[in-house]
Amino acid sequence: MRRLMLAALAAILLAPATARAGTYDLTIGKAAIDVAGKDQTAMTINGSVPGPVLRFKEGEDLVINVTNTLGEDTSIHWHGLILPYRQDGVPGISFPGIKPGETFTYRFPAQQAGTYWYHSHSGMQEAIGMYGALVIEPKMREPFRYDREYVVVLSDWHPDDSPHEILSNLKMSADYYNYQQRTLSTFVEDARKMGFGPALADRMAWGDMRMMPSDIADVSGFVLLMNGKNPEQNWTGLFKPGERIRLRFVNAAAMTFFDVRIPGLKMTVVQADGNNVRPVPVDEFRIAVAETYDVIVRPTENKAYTLFAESMARTGHARGTLAPEMGLTAAVPDARPAQFLTMADMGMAHGDMAGMDHGRMDQGKMDHGSMMKGMEHGAMKMPEGDHKMPDGSMMKGMDHSQMGQGKMKGMDHSQMGHGMMKGMDHGKMGHGAMMSSEPKDDPFYAPGSGLMPKAANGGKFLSYADLKAFRPLYPERESTRVIEVRLTGNMERYVWSINDVKYSDAEPIKLKFGERVRFKFINETMMTHPMHLHGMWQILDNGSGKFNPAKHTISIAPGTTVEADIEADAEGQWAFHCHLMYHMASGMFRKVVVERETAEIAR
Repeated sequence: MRRLMLAALAAILLAPATARAGTYDLTIGKAAIDVAGKDQTAMTINGSVPGPVLRFKEGEDLVINVTNTLGEDTSIHWHGLILPYRQDGVPGISFPGIKPGETFTYRFPAQQAGTYWYHSHSGMQEAIGMYGALVIEPKMREPFRYDREYVVVLSDWHPDDSPHEILSNLKMSADYYNYQQRTLSTFVEDARKMGFGPALADRMAWGDMRMMPSDIADVSGFVLLMNGKNPEQNWTGLFKPGERIRLRFVNAAAMTFFDVRIPGLKMTVVQADGNNVRPVPVDEFRIAVAETYDVIVRPTENKAYTLFAESMARTGHARGTLAPEMGLTAAVPDARPAQFLTMADMGMAHGDMAGMDHGRMDQGKMDHGSMMKGMEHGAMKMPEGDHKMPDGSMMKGMDHSQMGQGKMKGMDHSQMGHGMMKGMDHGKMGHGAMMSSEPKDDPFYAPGSGLMPKAANGGKFLSYADLKAFRPLYPERESTRVIEVRLTGNMERYVWSINDVKYSDAEPIKLKFGERVRFKFINETMMTHPMHLHGMWQILDNGSGKFNPAKHTISIAPGTTVEADIEADAEGQWAFHCHLMYHMASGMFRKVVVERETAEIAR
């Protein structure tokens, strides 16, 4: 008997290891939520917004049964996960989608640890509730420790219009949702800061381009949510003083970039897009749509702290609380002044358009009534002679009769047509002066950019340049070729594209299995684009060499060029797109095909 038992034990020990399966059942449906003062219908996963946090162990097999109870097709994409392409969940590329009444079973191994998320890739359903977080616990001990953790899902909800109505309105008028347009009062404020001449020149320059410096995010009017709760509903996470708390931030918004801070607490960034990075202590960080960041905080006092996630455009905020007991709250910071784009964000720093074709991108792109919404230059006429300005200085008389047709005496605005500001030193027009109090420029923003990050307390704001891989995912090697990815668009028609070709007219990008290619992103638009590649990592070139960080989403600011290497190690068909919902839906999307037999690129 003993021999039989020993033989059985030996058989068990010598048998091949098999990963256990983690199984979830998800039901896609509709339910009422109240985040805007009234019940509204959301698309839900298991009846909630966001959907449940799915937790797995690295190395185990995932089995996720998704049942569609809607009256339309749906899908789930596993954002940032490395998996077989037919499990990626993109209708028309990796599978047909999930029909009404059907159940689709996703099966794939959990090949990586970290914080990720999932969302619908059908019919803009993601914008009305179909998203949730996914956490994969590591096999090995992590290089940092913590006592408890919370997932913090940031998102946006439009209380008035459906995604299809929003897209229709944007195509009708690109500034339909721009509620921060500049007025006479903001001109007076600019004149205080810059001087009357530079302020006037700035207005006329934007007017000649028929564009708006306040158009940072395309869509305003969102209610901003933290774990499905609005600021008044106040999501709360508990702690004991002295504990280390891991916060897994996910930006599941349709269009909103968030600047995140916790007044009174330093945050240490330990993961970016699911991959461990060398710890970076920061006071604030910007999280683009679709990115994830993990941070460690350690509150030592027996009091509440506010989690404050302010929109990059300063149009609103999401808010939650860390507290030692329920019911405690902390002060909510006041909103910071609205941010505005500068000529640097148009690629016009130092009078240089950096090769941007505004005849294609912006000429006629936004007919905003010369950018001033009814404020014609003629309406700004002042009596001749000297005039006292708000700061007490005197302005010499100007010949306003010469300001018609975009001309001002002493300035050759005939050279400003088609968005070109030839021969003009914008550093002397006040753009540089407005940035004089800013900290050292972030290399991932155009010098003088109006979007340049700055911590509210004057402390450290996270930059991509700070991210260094804890351990490189791949051996360092040179890329074999460079693929130029120009981010382009026409705002007047609200069409977004890559290399001036929208998705419906584009050929796939073809990669050869096993090669390393470099994507050279060139942002020729005034918008920030978070570019997401499915199925493969983008190794961001931030100057860290073999420690360059691997990301699934890279945010490309206006007027910048950013490069990333891609290891083409995932055979199949993959989506590649801007993760801003309405940019993706309007054409900033490509199919990437990784195949063994050819390395040609269909452009």
